[in-house]
Amino acid sequence: MPSLNQKRCFEVSKPISIGTYDIDFAGHVSNIVYFRWLEDMRLKVFDEYFPLKDFMDQGLLPVIAAHTIEYKRAIRLFDKPIATMWIQELRAASVVFNAEIKVDEQITTFATHTGVFINGTTMKPVRTPKLIADLFKQQLGE
Repeated sequence: MPSLNQKRCFEVSKPISIGTYDIDFAGHVSNIVYFRWLEDMRLKVFDEYFPLKDFMDQGLLPVIAAHTIEYKRAIRLFDKPIATMWIQELRAASVVFNAEIKVDEQITTFATHTGVFINGTTMKPVRTPKLIADLFKQQLGE
C-alpha cells in the first residue's frame, strides 16, 4: 500500500450496494464482484475528470493490463462499504490506479489497477494521453 502522505490525484469515492447475488457460498462478497466494483470506480475517475467519450472519439481505448487485490477482511451482505480510487502514478504508457474499500472506516480491501491506452485500430498500446499527463502534473503541483 502507498504511504499515507502521498497525494491522491483524481480521487473519487462512493458507497457500494451489496446484493444477494454478490454473495458466494462462503457467505461473503465473491472475488469477481470486487473486479466489477473496481471497474465501476475506474470509470467514475474518467467520468469526473477525463470524459471517456473524448478519448474513444480519438480512437483511444483504456484497458486494464494488470490487477492486484489484497483482501484484509471479508465483506458481507449487510456491510456498508465505501470505495475510493485515485491515480497513484503516471508512466509514459500506463496509469496506475489505487483503490481501497472500507467498512466502518476500516480498510477491507486494497487494489492496484495498471491501465494502458490502446489504439482502437491497431490494438497496440500508445502513450498516456497528454491531457491526463498535464492534469496529473497540475494536481501534483509541478
